Amino acid sequence: MCNLYRMDDRDWVNKWAQDVESLVNLMPAYQINPDQWAPVIRNTSEGNKQLANCRWGLPSPIYMQRKAAEARAEKHRKKGLPVDMDELLRMEPDGGTTNIRNLTLPHWNRWFGIKHRCLVPVTTFAEPDPASKEEGGKTPNAWFSASPDKPLMFFAGLWVSQWRSVRKVKDGLTTDDLYAFLTTEPNGVVRPVHEKAMPVLLQTREETEIWMRAPWEEAKHLVRPLRNDCLVITSREPYGSTIVSKTGEPLPEPMVL
Repeated sequence: MCNLYRMDDRDWVNKWAQDVESLVNLMPAYQINPDQWAPVIRNTSEGNKQLANCRWGLPSPIYMQRKAAEARAEKHRKKGLPVDMDELLRMEPDGGTTNIRNLTLPHWNRWFGIKHRCLVPVTTFAEPDPASKEEGGKTPNAWFSASPDKPLMFFAGLWVSQWRSVRKVKDGLTTDDLYAFLTTEPNGVVRPVHEKAMPVLLQTREETEIWMRAPWEEAKHLVRPLRNDCLVITSREPYGSTIVSKTGEPLPEPMVL
């Protein structure tokens, strides 16, 4: 699963988003981990496109929250504490689902419409590569891009507005704009590193327009592995497989559904 990517194109907005309403001031480069904020080009209910920062990780299915809340309730019962299941469920932390793989899951249906589509700019994305690990060393990340000069491409994403949830216990309830992107079967370049999936990538203006404007029955045909000749490994870097926050603290393991 893709849970680390970079956006290093300093001029991408001028080239790809001239007609987009901007709600943010952008930094020149990014490295994005789950639950961090990052720029997306998103559709709105009014039919406009906006450049905005959203938080990585869409709401997880309710059955995941309920399972965790029931486990917490059982611990309370063993301690003789009162149990309010509605309150436990409301306050159960959800770090978000970063990669949307199972499109048949009913949970995602509500967000397939045009107003919830977004483009997530990316120049390289990483997958841990155990086969390249040296004895006694950390697992390196294999970094994938469209070509060695790392041109801009986009993840096919979905976003939701003003979702109220507990992302981290210490923060309590927060209200956030959230996003995630779709994954599909890996192509021949990604499969030797990560055999389960690869991100859904859009590399042409025609593809981005279809994703942002077409009905779901047409747009879903973009959910396919990229051709092998459209992706290369640009580097392997020994960052290790532990995902950390900006403060250096380990983040919860993200979910893929």
